Amino acid sequence: MIKQMSQLAAVTLLSASFTLSAQASELVIGGKNFTEQQLLTEITAQYLDTKGYEIDRRAGMGSAVLRKAQENGQIDLYWEYTGTSLLNYNKVKEKVPADQVYSRVKALDAKKGLVWLNPSAANNTYALAMRSDDADKRGISKLSDLAQAVNDKVGLVLAVNAEFYARKDGLKPLQKAYGFKFPRKDIKRMDSGLTYTALKENQVDVALVFATDGRIPAFNFKVLEDDKQYFPEYALTPVVREDTLSANPKLAEQMNRLSARLDGQLMSKLNARVDVEKQSVEKVAADFLAEQGLN
Repeated sequence: MIKQMSQLAAVTLLSASFTLSAQASELVIGGKNFTEQQLLTEITAQYLDTKGYEIDRRAGMGSAVLRKAQENGQIDLYWEYTGTSLLNYNKVKEKVPADQVYSRVKALDAKKGLVWLNPSAANNTYALAMRSDDADKRGISKLSDLAQAVNDKVGLVLAVNAEFYARKDGLKPLQKAYGFKFPRKDIKRMDSGLTYTALKENQVDVALVFATDGRIPAFNFKVLEDDKQYFPEYALTPVVREDTLSANPKLAEQMNRLSARLDGQLMSKLNARVDVEKQSVEKVAADFLAEQGLN
């Protein structure tokens, strides 16, 4: 009887050990080098840690470097934007209707062993913004108005980051689409976060922003309407390597559950807690998961 109990205990221990080892697969979670991405990396890491995975964080990477690392198998998953994959990674030149961007990149990236899971409701598109009072005074509410003002040579100064200045969906094609061109002397290139500060402090008149950034409402900026619909959808979506999903059968369902909790308004509030209220990324991530019942 004692021998049978010992055998049973051994089997139970072995089974528990196997279950733990199966759940403790290491996942390398990547992220880009701005607040929203740092938040998403930390939220995902903390969330999946509670599911039994061993987590290796790789936050703060450049966009192209991060994508290449995932293609090469060095990054298992990260949150990407549909428009970025469409234009920058897959080099799609023709205009794709907004409601088809996700399905297009999902099909294109599947050929590269990358799986786009369910998109969130957050669309973090690029945008240009002005101080609300200045925009109202100048009668500028949309990008066509801005184009007219630039063509009238009123001397507006623009702040953009270096990536947007050079991107294929960036400044040059935007200006071509709307028929205007900022003089080189009126373009100030700087780190992404500094464009908000420069606009707030009257150092520039127009600045590149991300639509879900919490500093937009906090600093009373007006986002100029993209009335020619130049920018595609930038739906925030978890992207995972196909072999990673095969090795972790529950991962897709777990990440889809997380994605379903995110929308533009919520991301804006989370970003503001870091950028405006100066809370740590780790605390904001932990609070979000607790509030959503995901911890």
